[in-house]
Amino acid sequence: MSITTTREVELLASIPTNLFIGGKRQPAADGKTFDVEDPASGECLLSIADAGSEDGRAALNAAVAAQYEWATTAPRERGEILRRAFDLVTARTEDFALLTTLEMGKPLAEARGEVKYGAEFLRWFSEEAVRVSGRYSVAPDGNSRLLVTKKPVGPCLLITPWNFPLAMATRKIAPAIAAGCTMVLKPANLTPLTSLLLASVMEEAGLPDGVLNVIQTSSAGEVIGPLLKDSRLRKLSFTGSTAVGRQLIKDSADMVLRTSMELGGNAPFVVFEDADIDAVVLNAMAAKMRNMGEACTAANRFIVHDSVADEFSKKFAERMAELTVGRGTDDATTVGPLIDSKSRDKVHELVTSAVAAGAEVVVGGVPVDGAGYFYQPTVLRMVAPDSPILQEEIFGPVAPITAFSTEEEAVALANNTEFGLIAYVFTKDLNRGLRMGERLETGMLGLNTGVISNAAAPFGGVKQSGVGREGGTEGIEEYLSTQYIGIANPYAIQRKATRQVKQASGAELPGHLHGISMHDSRFKAHNPAYPIKAAKS
Repeated sequence: MSITTTREVELLASIPTNLFIGGKRQPAADGKTFDVEDPASGECLLSIADAGSEDGRAALNAAVAAQYEWATTAPRERGEILRRAFDLVTARTEDFALLTTLEMGKPLAEARGEVKYGAEFLRWFSEEAVRVSGRYSVAPDGNSRLLVTKKPVGPCLLITPWNFPLAMATRKIAPAIAAGCTMVLKPANLTPLTSLLLASVMEEAGLPDGVLNVIQTSSAGEVIGPLLKDSRLRKLSFTGSTAVGRQLIKDSADMVLRTSMELGGNAPFVVFEDADIDAVVLNAMAAKMRNMGEACTAANRFIVHDSVADEFSKKFAERMAELTVGRGTDDATTVGPLIDSKSRDKVHELVTSAVAAGAEVVVGGVPVDGAGYFYQPTVLRMVAPDSPILQEEIFGPVAPITAFSTEEEAVALANNTEFGLIAYVFTKDLNRGLRMGERLETGMLGLNTGVISNAAAPFGGVKQSGVGREGGTEGIEEYLSTQYIGIANPYAIQRKATRQVKQASGAELPGHLHGISMHDSRFKAHNPAYPIKAAKS
């Protein structure tokens, strides 16, 4: 059944609205607040504290103060806090799902899926916390020993986007906790409520004060700028647009911060002539319409073999036309609103530009009248190769289709972008699928599947889609630094003493006595002059 207004009011009334710094809820230092809107109506959900630069500094102070004790906390204890957090988030699935739907817009069914996905990062990294290891080895020349250890990188600044308000937070928070790092989390100002609820759950799970600090703000530059210039901050992890990512990398250069950047995408969805078109359409719906297309992993360019392009376009458009646009709390809704009017305007501008250049609208193509920021699910065909809709990240429910005739052409079209986050390929020919994996410039590839995100797999891209990986065994490495300790040869003193004894006695030691202690009974039996002055050295 659809969610009642009473249930929404009750949940919103339970959400903390202040900043979370050093384990305490507090208003902004200057008393400012900002409104969080429901994108389905444009109405205010809650007014919450609006952090300024002073609050950012206080949050970093708290993280720095907690860093040493947290870094020396047993890995098992850190892991068990994460496991308790997983259990608590899972138990409150309906609360997190509804809150995400209210502030972000996605249908409840999708929001529940995000809760499951986001919680899994807490469980995955609870298991990884105890698996951080180093190595001990003999140097190649035998003259020393090499000890390599891993240490927490230190206080981190985590900046999350609005499109997956829970999963993008847990994907950064969980490995930081597992590694022993403290953090300042700045959630997107469009969807900060989920992070505020998550902070309460982490506190309930036993996370010590100061390890996680949450500072929502409507003035990101004012808060983030001073933090990036503070030498106590050692790591920045950002998920968002490539344009903002580039600027953050520049701003991080003065302090030579460790950075992880999960940036924009422009995913090609390549369909070869031997693919099962009905199965492809089902996967195309998942790859395109998850989150209303507001995902960096969303299929952005449908590149279809010309022999099946008409069939695919027809069947895909039919499925898109069956979708129901509406408020995410309504059980009948399969497509929620876009996040704000600016996003909807951008999507429509890309569509109208493509149509002006000759593209055909198969279905959709216009905004939905009325309150909220809704846009009709749209399929375009015969899109010009130089159309902006094929060059930019759409972030909306629009699927442009182009055709190709050869594998070489498909590769060229797919790689014709500055981005390289994810690609999708559909073919029954395994060898061709493997060739595409090797030839496509992408950090991830979905081979005959439209959804590949998994907490146990490394998520990240190449080219201007970012640096670093989140999730998988690789994810925790982003929050660890490597330390090498060179150790003197443990046999050096012993061998020196042995040589001196040998020189003092004027006799060669038998081979079987080389390297043994001069205090050994076998050594004494062979050397009647024992002990000797050489032992002083």
